[in-house]
Amino acid sequence: MNKEHYRVLLVDDEPWNRDILRSLGEWETLGMTVAGEAEDGEEAIRLIEQHQPHIIITDMRMPGIDGVELLQTLSGQFPHIKVVVVSGYDDFNYAKHAIRHRATDYLLKPVNPDELNAVLAKCKRELEKAESGPEFWEPYPAAFSGEFALFQQQVRLRFNDLNVQGLRELFQQLEHRLEINLIHRPQQLGRIAYELQTLMGELCVSNGLCDQPSAAVLPPSVSLASISSAVDWVSAPYYQALEQLIAQRKFKNKLNLDEVKHHIEHHCMELITLEQLAQIFFVSKEYLSKMFKKEYGLTVTDYVVQLRMTRAREWVLDEQIPFKHIAEMAGYEDVSYFYRVFKKHFGISPGEMRKGEAGLQNPRLD
Repeated sequence: MNKEHYRVLLVDDEPWNRDILRSLGEWETLGMTVAGEAEDGEEAIRLIEQHQPHIIITDMRMPGIDGVELLQTLSGQFPHIKVVVVSGYDDFNYAKHAIRHRATDYLLKPVNPDELNAVLAKCKRELEKAESGPEFWEPYPAAFSGEFALFQQQVRLRFNDLNVQGLRELFQQLEHRLEINLIHRPQQLGRIAYELQTLMGELCVSNGLCDQPSAAVLPPSVSLASISSAVDWVSAPYYQALEQLIAQRKFKNKLNLDEVKHHIEHHCMELITLEQLAQIFFVSKEYLSKMFKKEYGLTVTDYVVQLRMTRAREWVLDEQIPFKHIAEMAGYEDVSYFYRVFKKHFGISPGEMRKGEAGLQNPRLD
């Protein structure tokens, strides 16, 4: 690949946005070439097979398959492709989707040329590193890809719940599933270990164990000699980090409601329950519930709903965001349940609110 150019695919429904990216990128200097362009996520997925891109630069808001769905597909089916998200919508939850699905970076329109080329250079460094380790490129068997994504979600929940035993059981299950799916080659095991290190870094940052995650590294070859040794190598730091987090929480003299409130605000778009909070802060759920309502005048559940609905209202008023994406970003997998919660909170449905706002912005003149 040193002699060949890295291939880049541009994805944006506006041709002039793609033209801008073409003009801003220092393609020749970076050893890259724009191999193709797509107007939406569906076309992008078709062009991946044709052009075999190393890098995809995509907008988030597009008709049909938008950036959110495209990121999900790329993360599951084409994890070796580097993805750069470019969007004119300065919103944390779009950035959260980018982070969740392993995008290399998130840039806002209008794109700054220096920022764009710095991100492209970062992609190039990662691709060059990947060429010395095929574990970054070899795809998982289709049957295992979904299983591994679910496993990572469960690891996140167990870690945030401070559930050491549950985490150990998960890694035992992982070892078993790797045996069943015949994932035993060093390249495959190395990639799994690398991705789980990246996840642990994210968990350590979100739980205050560090300001920024340590760079993921490849396991030593001896640790990739078997499934058991690979799982032991990658799981040990999880247990150490979790024990450290538990120790920090246990040595606190009393319940710090500001920390509880901060934790809720940070995780309100995720699954969060009173039982989980009580376990995290080492108090009974009854005591936590009583003290939280006494301090803030509402229950934990009501506060979570309040936070979610505040953000959801902003998205509802933006006609370009589909309601199904708003429900997902607000932490609701069931769209109909999101509708019920929204209407109970505001007294009108999301559709009625959006329609009413559109009427105010475009009043009739007759």
